[in-house]
Amino acid sequence: MVVTTEYASIQVDGSAMRTLVVTPAAAGTYPGILCYSDIFQLTGPHVRACQRLAGYGFVVAAPEIYHRTLPAGTVIPFDDAGRTLGLDQAKRTPVRNFDADARAVLDHLGRHPRVRPGQLGVLGFCIGGHLALRGALQPAARATVCYYPTGVHDGELGADRDAGSLARAKEIKGELLLVFGTNDPHVPPDARTRIEEELRRAGTRVSVRLYPAEHAFMRDEGARYDPEATDHAYADAVTLFRRVFAA
Repeated sequence: MVVTTEYASIQVDGSAMRTLVVTPAAAGTYPGILCYSDIFQLTGPHVRACQRLAGYGFVVAAPEIYHRTLPAGTVIPFDDAGRTLGLDQAKRTPVRNFDADARAVLDHLGRHPRVRPGQLGVLGFCIGGHLALRGALQPAARATVCYYPTGVHDGELGADRDAGSLARAKEIKGELLLVFGTNDPHVPPDARTRIEEELRRAGTRVSVRLYPAEHAFMRDEGARYDPEATDHAYADAVTLFRRVFAA
């Protein structure tokens, strides 16, 4: 499906949040997906990820997660200095600000003329996977996909040493899909087990997919990119979204 790409400026807490919005070109309405990036913001790989997802028939909105602390349009490079900058920006952002951003983007999608009423989901990569889990706490989120989410097992997110995301799992009303690489040092087996056990204990409707891949295996730049695992991981997300939004 052919898509169109534009940028919206969403106001949240007095800050303009630059947000990539990718929409199917074909007439009609579609489910809306809030799509979180990793710490590097709206890089080429993330823009392509949003375009790919939208091509399956979704309106995809991806905010700049550091809009309060970095100039609009800042793309952080995939190098050591960029990694340091991205992690530093995360540590400067309280979780309450990330939560406010989620509400703002979901509200924007809810008002979008191309989005079907009541059909909203969330997806994210790495830190964005944890942010997606936070987005699942929003009542409007009916389905959420977390790709190799960091900090969920120990609670660390942004400026908060313990965001308490798992402790709030009972608030998740929609379905949840977690996707991990089995060779991911940031989310080792014991961490994955703890996440799944606590979610199930809370009564969350959760599925877990494991692929023999490393962290960030879906980023289509760099040595860790695994095209086959990526294809399967996208299929997992599209299957979940289509099933939930068809119900």
